[in-house]
Amino acid sequence: MVCPHLESNNFTIPTAHTKVHKEECTQCFDNQDGPRGIDVCLTCFNGGCSDAPRQHAKTHYELTQHPLVVNIRRILLDKAKRPEDGMPPQKMSKLAIVPEDEINEYEYITTIRCYACAGEEFSTDTNPEVAKAVEAVLAAMSSAKQSEVKAWEEEIIACEHTVCLVQDEPKKLQGQDLAHCADCELKENLWLCLTCGNLACGRRQYDGSGGNNHGLEHFDKTGHAVACKLGTITPEGTADIFCYLCNDARLDNDLATHLETWGINVSQQMKTEKSMTELQLEQNLKFDFSMTTEDGKQLEPKFGPGYTGLINLGNSCYMASVLQAVFNISAFQHRYDGQLQDHAKTCTREPANCWYCQLHKIADGLLSGRYSQPQTSNKDEPTTQQGIAPTMFKTLVGNNHEEFSTMRQQDAFEFFQFFSKSVAQKEHANKAQDPTKLFEFLIEQRLQCGQCHKVRYQTEKTSSISVNVPAKKLESDGEDVYEPVTFYECLDTFIEQEAVEGYNCPNCKERTVAHKSVKFSTLPQYLVIHARRFAFINWVPTKLNIQIQFPEGAIQLDKYVSAGPQPDEEMLPEDAPAIQEPAFDAAALEQLMAMGFPENRCKRALMNTGNNGAEIAMNWLFEHMEDPDIDEPLAATDIAPTGASDDQINTLCEMGFTASQAKKALRETNNDTERALDWLFSHPEDSGEETVDEPMATDQPAAGDATPPFNYDVASFVSHKGTSVHCGHYVAHVYKNGEWILFNDNKVAVTPNPPMGEAYLYFLHRQE
Repeated sequence: MVCPHLESNNFTIPTAHTKVHKEECTQCFDNQDGPRGIDVCLTCFNGGCSDAPRQHAKTHYELTQHPLVVNIRRILLDKAKRPEDGMPPQKMSKLAIVPEDEINEYEYITTIRCYACAGEEFSTDTNPEVAKAVEAVLAAMSSAKQSEVKAWEEEIIACEHTVCLVQDEPKKLQGQDLAHCADCELKENLWLCLTCGNLACGRRQYDGSGGNNHGLEHFDKTGHAVACKLGTITPEGTADIFCYLCNDARLDNDLATHLETWGINVSQQMKTEKSMTELQLEQNLKFDFSMTTEDGKQLEPKFGPGYTGLINLGNSCYMASVLQAVFNISAFQHRYDGQLQDHAKTCTREPANCWYCQLHKIADGLLSGRYSQPQTSNKDEPTTQQGIAPTMFKTLVGNNHEEFSTMRQQDAFEFFQFFSKSVAQKEHANKAQDPTKLFEFLIEQRLQCGQCHKVRYQTEKTSSISVNVPAKKLESDGEDVYEPVTFYECLDTFIEQEAVEGYNCPNCKERTVAHKSVKFSTLPQYLVIHARRFAFINWVPTKLNIQIQFPEGAIQLDKYVSAGPQPDEEMLPEDAPAIQEPAFDAAALEQLMAMGFPENRCKRALMNTGNNGAEIAMNWLFEHMEDPDIDEPLAATDIAPTGASDDQINTLCEMGFTASQAKKALRETNNDTERALDWLFSHPEDSGEETVDEPMATDQPAAGDATPPFNYDVASFVSHKGTSVHCGHYVAHVYKNGEWILFNDNKVAVTPNPPMGEAYLYFLHRQE
């Protein structure tokens, strides 16, 4: 049988920038290592599984009418059948980031399948155009690896040495296949001097690999600063450029012209070596995060539904630990697993860019048990599971976010806040189905003038709190040792009264000292508590190892709930202003406080730097450490107005939105223009009538519950191992089916003695 679609189809050839989903299905975690492989669409390069009952590749055809796919199946070769070491590297237009020997460890089996012809299969050699398209798909860097490389890449810019490069007389180099270092016989990791055309090997690494330093020696002798790494040049005109004078990677905007001087036509180049970014990523992925025991004993591994681990992507443990805690909640399971079972059949968006597709993919991956089966291993090694790699989800959730889009280690609490708010925005049209409502509650603020003693109450909706862990240092000859504190002592710091200098009392008609305190007005079904365990000691953020002792039985929070206005209290006039603070970036504020800075100091720094993020505010703090008022509460007269700029509002208005819509979107996203645009598209029915220029409504929507008793149990907690929230490792402990389960990346095990007192983030569940 001859397939008419094979003869008539104009095949698309992926470029270096095309997203090719060839490693796993975009709707589930079935991958090319499975018995049925992955079907990659030869029109749009979507990856789909073919296993019943899911058959996401067939669903993709029914939605798009793209008939032809290439099925890719990867098989691990026996060691005896692998190519011998020392063979020349395979030429590829873009080399995937894999461990050094992985290319030779697998055999790739490909078959053409036509869904328009009832799934009929054909050889990839059916015609030259098909073979060319399949070869391009196999050679292309996968979408997952593209995302990882992009996340690792630093913002590389040009420098004066690349912009003002002066080259010697042109000459043509010998064939690159025969080229070697001018001072030794090395043929890999070669750097071309763009000034004189000298070819030299790279720097010697600590383990003896890399090169013999001849490129650096050439710079020392000649002063020629700019070099290009051969083997990384792509037809698109990109390559690794290094400036020895700047001692950093740089961008050469005229690279094609500069290479042409030495007889190199970039359009004819094929990338054969890993770039510096790819090599850095590979090293980070090899870093061992293993922490399989807590007390020196091997823990009993767990497998099956609900016991699936998340593979560490190099820095993703902060995200994995939060996802394990969140998807242990039945409302998240019901919404993103149960309700979205058939979402793929009707979704018209690209699956990799659809929040609902990816949230269902995560839920299905964690809960189905398909990827949590015991894997055979050596007798001396513990039984393991495959787990799932949340690459696609991480790319989507962190898209355009300046921190979560990177491969830097992040803070788990900041990620929970960001994830929770993002889900709430996506579920704006389905508020009744929004599982993040289980986190929401009301905080009541009580303000009392110190002079007339009249009071005012105000409520605010939130989804988590941060509490200080009191540091009670014990005498010790060695390292710092701290006295354990109770969980209630931590909560006591949350409701402590604080002074507000310069309050302009509308009753006294003068500036006074007011006193502010907070309590719970309502409590949620799940209370998320962030324990601040860091202090700023000698200008260095230091983690304090303080044990938190939990009560036996239920955690009772009744005494932390406000009773509201009392009969003997006089209220401040209705026009009494609230404490007018700017809308501080919550993530930046938490990041600064996690370093050990006091809250008032953090707010002052953010206010004085235009609320432009933690890094700028931290630099301001270092410059103003000796200011006499650095730790004073913000007085009302100190506070400058904040809000969206006219340029931000105009930018959104130019896209067809009203000024009211633009202002509300910016307010909802902490004045982030890109996130505001996403918010607007997610809330098309919102007129934006309530803006930052108009008074906010004092009545908050219902959140939480005010009916006692307020008794809680610890449902899960996230722990951090390391000296800083921005390095180290996060793990999650989840109470499941009557036992505590440790989720340490893709290692899942029963733990009889969970270290609850050392946790960083707690998820408390209210007793029924």
